[in-house]
Amino acid sequence: MLDGAGLTLTTVNLSAPDPGELARFYQRLLGWEITEEEPDWVVMRNPAGGVGLAFQTESPYARPTWPAGPGDQQMMMHLEIRVADLASAAAHAVECGATRAEFQPQADVLVHLDPAGHPFCLYLD
Repeated sequence: MLDGAGLTLTTVNLSAPDPGELARFYQRLLGWEITEEEPDWVVMRNPAGGVGLAFQTESPYARPTWPAGPGDQQMMMHLEIRVADLASAAAHAVECGATRAEFQPQADVLVHLDPAGHPFCLYLD
């Protein structure tokens, strides 16, 4: 029973071998500011409100494989990022340090990999 529990999702946390490096990638990509940074923990908040992103050191870190096959390290989650112009957003993501994934399952969504290998999807508004 959740009545009165006051549950609010505030942050999505991504594991990384270098959380500061990954946070700075997302800072360039999204234009958000880092609000807290320690050697093994970095937080950034959406200036418009809503859910933020955090990054933590994971040792040992196993880079996910996209798409995963039998025995591959699978992604545990991915980010969905709405964009107004798919081609411009994809070019911006690559300029920020992303890699466009070889496998693209949909024509109106572009899958990219962040520097730590986490897939994220750019999709049209």
